[in-house]
Amino acid sequence: MKEPPASLAFAVLLTLVASPSFGREPKLNVKAICQSREVDARLLRSTPAQSRADCEHDEQTAKEQLVGVWASTSAAIRNRCQSDARLLGTTSYLDLLTCIQMQDEMKSGSKKPR
Repeated sequence: MKEPPASLAFAVLLTLVASPSFGREPKLNVKAICQSREVDARLLRSTPAQSRADCEHDEQTAKEQLVGVWASTSAAIRNRCQSDARLLGTTSYLDLLTCIQMQDEMKSGSKKPR
């Protein structure tokens, strides 16, 4: 049996060890996210929780806030939030921002004296 080329092994190792975003905030397609939410609501025969314009506005606002906290958030938390969002199929700026904020609250809550 032939061994895989070293470059392939390095690429696989790099994806396992390195941060998925290499420290930069993710680039997501806000229009596609909001369109997907509308389609999901139609498939479930329900009314979307908000209009597409409101969804896009909220996602853009979350993106701006996320950019402000992304670099100061530990790679472990960033990776966990991105991984959880991918597993749940809910990757959006709002979801990532909420996840990071929740992690920060849990960290600061555990440091408060009892």
